[in-house]
Amino acid sequence: MAALVFIRFIVHDHDNLFVAAEAAHALGIGVLIYKLTKEKTCAGLSLKSQDLTALFLAVRLYCSFVMEYDIHTILDTATLIATLFVIYMIRFKLRSTYMVDKDNFALYYVVVPCAVLALLIHPSTSHNIVNRISWAFCVYLEAVSVLPQLRLMQNTKIVEPFTAHYVFALGVARFLSCAHWVLQVLDTRGRLLTALGYGLWPSMVLLSEIVQTFILADFCYYYVKSLVGGQLVLRLPSGVV
Repeated sequence: MAALVFIRFIVHDHDNLFVAAEAAHALGIGVLIYKLTKEKTCAGLSLKSQDLTALFLAVRLYCSFVMEYDIHTILDTATLIATLFVIYMIRFKLRSTYMVDKDNFALYYVVVPCAVLALLIHPSTSHNIVNRISWAFCVYLEAVSVLPQLRLMQNTKIVEPFTAHYVFALGVARFLSCAHWVLQVLDTRGRLLTALGYGLWPSMVLLSEIVQTFILADFCYYYVKSLVGGQLVLRLPSGVV
């Protein structure tokens, strides 16, 4: 909350927060690519999280092309290409180092509920119903796409530096994206939620942003604590993530 108040006073154009969130995500993927190409290992990385990321980015790109083409379309395209490269490296080039036994989160636990929720609660705009449901699906899926990665780290309890940097970058990206929505709602005195449509959809958009921020908040705390303590390898206590 303190960081949110701080950002509200130093960032005058809150739309820049969304671009900053995309940049933080891209930086995190850049760290992953460096790890995969230089360290020649994908140990500690969840392929399932990358699959979910590619899925929601692909759906969001489709919606962006048919509903609203803007700068975010270009950013998402670059992020999707980088994510697909990471998936290729894990699945084919570095398969021998992939912790398949630790990456045991069942994807249907998140994909099916997100799909059902999208069918029930989606935008009430004038766009085609399929596009509106697809947009809702990618919003919900993005909120929980990091869960397989957190489950893998929960199973190993020890997180090596590059993976920790990547997940922290995701946490920063999620926070900036959440800050963008919260501050926009405050600046417009709630009119932004009305512009998104009626019913439960506006609230669900905001709730999704908050959920994905808090999912990573615990990890980010221990990451910063480990960094301040001068520890290169992050050791997670029991019960974290």
